[in-house]
Amino acid sequence: MDLSLILEVDDLTVGAAAPGAAPILDRVSFRLNTSEIFGIYGESGAGKTVLSRALANWLPESLEYRSGRVTFAGHDILGAGAREVRIGRDIAYIGSKPQSSLDPTVPVGTQIAEKLHSVRPEWNPRECRERVVQLLGEVRIPSPKERYWDYPAKFSGGMMQRAMIVDAICAEPAVLIADNVTQPLDVTIAAQIVALLHDLCLRHRMATIYLSSSLPTLGQFGDRAAVLHQGRFVEQQAFADLLASPQTDYTRRAIASVPRMWATTEGPPARRKAQDEVPLMKVEDVVRTYRARKRGTFNTYSNVQAVRGVTLDIMPCENFGIVGESGCGKSTLTRLLAWLEVPDNGSIVLNGTSLGTLSPRELIRTRSEFQLLLQDPYNALPPRTTVGRMIEESLLIRGNVTRADLRSRVMAAMAEVGLAAELYDQLPNALSTGERQRISIARALILDPKLLILDETLSALDQREQSRLIDLFSKLQEKNDLTYVFISHDLAMVRRVCTRIAVMYLGEMVEIADNRELFFDPQHPYTKALLSAAPTLEEKPFNPADFLLEGEPPSPIDIPAGCSFASRCPKAFGRCRLETPKLVEHTPGRFAACHLLDGEEAQAAA
Repeated sequence: MDLSLILEVDDLTVGAAAPGAAPILDRVSFRLNTSEIFGIYGESGAGKTVLSRALANWLPESLEYRSGRVTFAGHDILGAGAREVRIGRDIAYIGSKPQSSLDPTVPVGTQIAEKLHSVRPEWNPRECRERVVQLLGEVRIPSPKERYWDYPAKFSGGMMQRAMIVDAICAEPAVLIADNVTQPLDVTIAAQIVALLHDLCLRHRMATIYLSSSLPTLGQFGDRAAVLHQGRFVEQQAFADLLASPQTDYTRRAIASVPRMWATTEGPPARRKAQDEVPLMKVEDVVRTYRARKRGTFNTYSNVQAVRGVTLDIMPCENFGIVGESGCGKSTLTRLLAWLEVPDNGSIVLNGTSLGTLSPRELIRTRSEFQLLLQDPYNALPPRTTVGRMIEESLLIRGNVTRADLRSRVMAAMAEVGLAAELYDQLPNALSTGERQRISIARALILDPKLLILDETLSALDQREQSRLIDLFSKLQEKNDLTYVFISHDLAMVRRVCTRIAVMYLGEMVEIADNRELFFDPQHPYTKALLSAAPTLEEKPFNPADFLLEGEPPSPIDIPAGCSFASRCPKAFGRCRLETPKLVEHTPGRFAACHLLDGEEAQAAA
């Protein structure tokens, strides 16, 4: 046997534990060497998660191994050799939902150290704690000794994913299985995670299997790749060869479906505001601060500055995008725009009416004009309620539709979003992610709104289902004169859809521009960092090595003086650390908050 060979998979077949059920994985085979990264691409439903759990001998009870072998270091982990291989120590697994992986009532470091002690009982608790602190620093979590004692709720999405990497590698495994680990992350954090995994793979001599629904993300590793379709590998080759000469029609279609950001200068047409045009929604100097109790105190609090003086106009029938890193305040701003939270200062005006002046009864009536669509379609839909009942609920609350008209209204909304009529009396349990999102869209549309606020609504979908829903949104906009606000970390989707884009950093807007201007001539260094980190199959106009951001933004509890981006900006100069830049309209329709755009001193620094 080749001494560098660590994992062999031969004709692995997995299916439901029921007679006659079709296989979910069908005769999957591959070889994996020490320190090698093997990328696996597959759309939603291709079998990626089942494969990753099958390789870790961690299938749910509803599934069974039907045939094949998985051999780790000469031991068949599905047969007699299973006792020789410890899952969690020899083979480690990282999933795509880090927030649900840890107990929210126990500090993050404590949980990881307890798990490490259970798989490495020869290490005492102090050694386990020191090992976890060391690795927290190795994955670039700031202040690892202090963060060790923080609860999961204190970690951002990017930090939590890095903590789960520590959880996976702390026992020094030989094989790491990473299942779509960057899908829920924004582009800068995702780029850091990809670079981190690549570095850890080489330094710790781990073989890594990286499964993803994004071809550009796999391309960031650049090693051997396979394409998984309907439970089968349809081809395997080096990633560069996969792009240059795909062997199957399916792979060619998958490559063609990847959105391009810079291959064309075209995009949604710029929408210039007429001189007397009134915004559909006007946001003026909105502030939202939370109070958080300091650890170890009874009555001492810190102020978390989530949104800091945001001002923007959303015009009728436009697609307005808001992008930024995890923790920048996008979700808080979403709740403010949807009036689920009330700003501490500032105002939000919809169709000339300030939402803050409305009585509760008036607010209920006004809510039909603006609706919010959330990211997770699984938690957003009650599992014990039929599809028709979920969609009609808003009409029942308002009481302005008769029972005779109710079903016809719901059926019309379902048809409009592409849901089959027979789903009316069914529960959502067996529906796909895309179908669930269509239910959420129908629930919103049945009230005839003018504004839809989409908070990462498409991020849980693969690229093909995203494309279908984007086409649906376009048709609905043309038919119903809708206005969209897209809050997203998917820059390729934003490039394709949005007419104007706002870039948010640490609670404030740092740049607002039309689509083409922002992607081809960004003014703020943070915008350039976001664009350079975006995974794509095309050549980027910005070198990631020049702009890739390290670490996390400053804490919103202790925001430094001057520009809040100065500590991470490669071009910061003296004034940046002393004076906070204002969001200024430098040219018509283009706003930026950066000292580099002002004066000779800034030009010399640039």
